[in-house]
Amino acid sequence: MAGTVATKSEKSEQKAPEDRPGTGHVRLNWRIRLRRDKSLIIMTLPAVALLLVFNYAPLFGLLTAFQYYDPLVGVWHSEWAGFDQFTALFQDPVFWKSLENTLYLSFVQLILFFPVPIVLALLLNTVVSERLRNFIQSIVYLPHFFSWVLAITIFQQMLGGAGILNQFLRQHDIGTWDIMTNPHTFALLVTSQAIWKEAGWGIIVFLAALAAIDTNLYEAAAVDGAGRWRRTWHITLPGLRGVIVLMLVLRLGNALSVGFEQFLVQRFAVGHTAADVLDTFSFYYGIATNNYSYGAAAGLFKSVISLLLIWGANKLAHYFGEDGLYRK
Repeated sequence: MAGTVATKSEKSEQKAPEDRPGTGHVRLNWRIRLRRDKSLIIMTLPAVALLLVFNYAPLFGLLTAFQYYDPLVGVWHSEWAGFDQFTALFQDPVFWKSLENTLYLSFVQLILFFPVPIVLALLLNTVVSERLRNFIQSIVYLPHFFSWVLAITIFQQMLGGAGILNQFLRQHDIGTWDIMTNPHTFALLVTSQAIWKEAGWGIIVFLAALAAIDTNLYEAAAVDGAGRWRRTWHITLPGLRGVIVLMLVLRLGNALSVGFEQFLVQRFAVGHTAADVLDTFSFYYGIATNNYSYGAAAGLFKSVISLLLIWGANKLAHYFGEDGLYRK
């Protein structure tokens, strides 16, 4: 009998902590979690390696922002500059103009571009035919795989001075539209290009969130007499709220990265005053002039401000009761 009791006691001690009744959630030992998730960890190792090599290892180069960097002598032997690069940066009117352009373009894209994937996802979700839905998704996804050079070339062929639109206007004795080279409407142009190219790809996350909403809620609301708009307002949008807030936080954190290739290709068409953003500023006034430390200082300034933006946006998400990027 004693042996039986001892055996039961030993079995009870050998149970995993989460299997014991009445104990609640218990944090597992790291060895147990390692054995449990070994396959998943092995699968993620290539992605972690790429992240370390291409995202974290280059952070070492931020030292050049505090130096008079000379590529001939390297980082260790370049003269230390302290904050001289940042002092020159903040006294440069071209830098402040680039920052102003970046913030303005980011604001325009946030207002005009951010809601488009949500609306497209809602519209696609109402398509009954699965074959038609898949066909539409394929069409709207396709521009994402085009390079910016090809995308801007298509816009040039459509809206440029010798494009289809202006040729049509000339044939009917109507004044032509200066769209591709007008600095005053450049923000609307690049936003429309971004919508055409990336909006279809952006709906993937929202379609996944829509698929996770319980269909029984729609059926119950329909039985109670709720129409399509009321079901969208009271079921669909609340179901998407968490994902929308998360994507908004990520968008605000990436607000200063409005694009490089897109502006680089069109910079000479509209002029640097309208097209220079922080990314192109770092290239033209840093790398292109062999002033690497100056470009690194601009890049570090952008990274710090982006970090503060994403931190502030996440705090705002917590204030409104959402998880954001992480829970409190």
